[in-house]
This record gives sequence, structure tokens and C-alpha cells, in this order.
Amino acid sequence: MISSQIIQTSIEELKAITRVDLGVYDLSGQCVVATTNMSDLSADLIRGFVSSPADSQVMGAHHLLKILDDGELLYVLVAKGYSEDVYMVGKIAVSQLQHLIVAYKERFDRNNFFQNLLLDNLLLVDIYNRAKKLHIEVNAKRAVFLVETKLEKDGIVTEILKGMFSNQNGDYITAVDESTVILVKSLEENDSHETMMNIANTIVDMMNAEAMLNVKVAFGTVVSELKDVSKSYKEAKMALDVGKIFYVEKNVVAFTTLGIGRLIYQLPVNLCRIFIQEIFGDDIPEELDDEMLTTINKFFENNLNVSETSRQLFVHRNTLVYRIEKLQKSTGLDVRAFDDALTFKIALMVVNYMKYLETLEY
Repeated sequence: MISSQIIQTSIEELKAITRVDLGVYDLSGQCVVATTNMSDLSADLIRGFVSSPADSQVMGAHHLLKILDDGELLYVLVAKGYSEDVYMVGKIAVSQLQHLIVAYKERFDRNNFFQNLLLDNLLLVDIYNRAKKLHIEVNAKRAVFLVETKLEKDGIVTEILKGMFSNQNGDYITAVDESTVILVKSLEENDSHETMMNIANTIVDMMNAEAMLNVKVAFGTVVSELKDVSKSYKEAKMALDVGKIFYVEKNVVAFTTLGIGRLIYQLPVNLCRIFIQEIFGDDIPEELDDEMLTTINKFFENNLNVSETSRQLFVHRNTLVYRIEKLQKSTGLDVRAFDDALTFKIALMVVNYMKYLETLEY
């Protein structure tokens, strides 16, 4: 429903142009909004007009007109003045407010529609019927982008996104929780994964430049039908979660690039515990401090190359070998061998996943 603030702004702008005082009353006769010099009318007088079949009525210096929505009476508009021009101003005000009511109702309906669509709360027949009424294209390429920030204030992320993407281009922005804003992005036929990465990176850069916000952006795969938008949303949501667990350093995460992280994310918790028990026993070895983890991660980044890793870490080759052998003694895994390195890498990811699960509130 349109807010009283929007109605107030509209009638004040009309007064500034026409110099005619206006007021809007609800069906009980109470004043909703009014311009400065608008005199109060009795509630009985307004209710009497509401119950009459007339669309307009003149009472002294006041012109009363009905504001309708699809034939249903919503408000009564009162224009103050004796001249015939005042009546015309009232008619213009009614027309403007009725168009605003329709526009805001459609906006709300679209917001409601997309939220239910993303959450799989609609039957297939309802999707097509409501999409037709809301003039939403059914067969079009779309992808869902999630923008998450812990510092969302007064809808600033939403406002920046609305400045970047337009409903007229088939894009739609909504939200299903307090920390995440959802962009349903309309795409061209020739748009590729690289195009989507560019869109995501642009969002990150814009949020940083406009609002000094550090955000994470995740997106799902491209879908061709409206009914499949929820699939892209679920993929984007998984990408956001997996990115926070395994790819903390990345601001942009795509569902198609999650790799082994996606597999681990979908493993049963009991299976993860059994795996960790097999690799590390009762506890993760004390040798896996920050220094050791940094060393091993850099070793993996350099494809198990000892010389290159020692160079990038600014340590002697023998120091690096000592650390690797120390790890081998505590875990039984020699990360210089591919099979052991793969096992250890997966084990570290599973440990991170288990730590993430511990932070969740069940």
C-alpha cells in the first residue's frame, strides 16, 4: 500500500504549482495528510460523502472527490476553494494519486512475487498467471546475484543497486533477510561467465566507492525460464556460504567455480567427523599453527614446488623441508607426495567446514 508520506509529498507538490490546498481522508473521516492551510472537516461529513453514490460533491468552499482503486473506494480527496479551477485541480490530484496507488501496488506485488518465487512458495500455474498480470517476461535469460554485507544501513546497498540496475531492463532487486540483497539480473543471449564476473566485480567496486562497504557477491548459473530462477538463487546462496568457508579472501564467488568446496559443503556432518578422526585422530596436531598453515597453503599454491615456496616465504629451503617433515611426523602425511598432499588439503577444508558448522546456531 502507498505510504502517507508519498501522498503528502504529492499533494504538497501540487499545491506548490496550483496554490490550492488539498487534504486526503480515510473512509472513517480521519485526515490522513493535508497541506498547511487545509481546514479540518467533520468526520460525519466525510462519512456521509463516502456512503453517497456521487463521485464528487461541493460543500461550501470544499470540493470532495473519491479516490478509487479498481473500482474500490480508498480515500476521499478534498480541494479547498470556490472557483471552478479548484475542482479541476482536485480531479488532477485524484488522477495522480490513483496512478501512484496502482504503481506502488504493482511494485509491492512484484516484490512479493519474486520473494515467493525465490523461496519456491508458488505453484507452477501461479508463476505463469501472476507473471502475466505483472508483465514479467517468462522466457528470458536470468541469473541471481547475492550481495551480502554486515553493515547494511537504511537500505543503502539496495539504493546503490537500484541506481546501477533498472526494472525497465528486466532487472529486479529484492531481499529475503536483513543482511543480503538479491539482484535478479536479466542477461543477453551472448552474455558469458566472464560478463557475470564483471557485473559482480562492478558491484563490489561500486559499494566500496559509494558507501565504503566491503561486500561479498555470489551468483548462480544462468536460467532460461522464470520458474527456474529459484534454482539460480539456491546456487548463489550455496556459493555465498561455501565462499565464506573455503574462499575467505575472495569478494566474488561463482557457483560454477566452487570446485571441491561444494562437495565438502554437501557432506553429512557425521561423515566429516569420521574423516577428520581418521586423518588427525582425537585432535588437530599442535604443529598446525598459523605459521605451519601459511607454509602449507603457500606450498600448495606453488604446486608442491619446494624451491619456489621457500623463495616466496623468504625462508631457507632446509627450513621449509624441516617444517614439512615435522608435519609428516605428526600426521603421517608427506605433503611432497601428491596423494598425501591431496588428502591433507581436503582434510584442512573439512576442518574449516566443521569450524563453520560450530559457529551456526541451531
